Amino acid sequence: MPVVSPLSTRLLPDSKPALQDVALSTGVYVGLALSLILMLWIFLANRVPSLDKFALARNLAAASLLALVALIPIVRFLRLPAKLWISSLVGWSIFSVIYALLSLVFSGLHEHFGAFQIFILGAVPYMIVATIAWLGKIVWRTWSEDSAHRHHPVS
Repeated sequence: MPVVSPLSTRLLPDSKPALQDVALSTGVYVGLALSLILMLWIFLANRVPSLDKFALARNLAAASLLALVALIPIVRFLRLPAKLWISSLVGWSIFSVIYALLSLVFSGLHEHFGAFQIFILGAVPYMIVATIAWLGKIVWRTWSEDSAHRHHPVS
């Protein structure tokens, strides 16, 4: 009988461990990276007053970095809409929960956006991209099947 570590607990007899699912693990890593960027941004904005004269550049750099990391699920799973949906929602959910926790400490966060608003601001664009990817996949399959039938002459 093989030894099973706690990290590889299996829910179903022949299923993969949860974090071996590439969409789920990508979502977790993206969520953690987004959260780390947010925490660093808030720390620099609130605890390093010498950077206040560079506030616009700091905010643009942080927002750009957040956007680049948020693009990872889209770039990785554009042709797999279900994995794109799972990965993006897991990542953005983690980010939203961390935002909610940080807004308990930094009251200014909640004054701009609530945690649910942050979740919606990220989840809706991800859902739109996943839907477009899904529709694109349907169109591509239909087109490729149709073109395959056109090239074979009927006997």
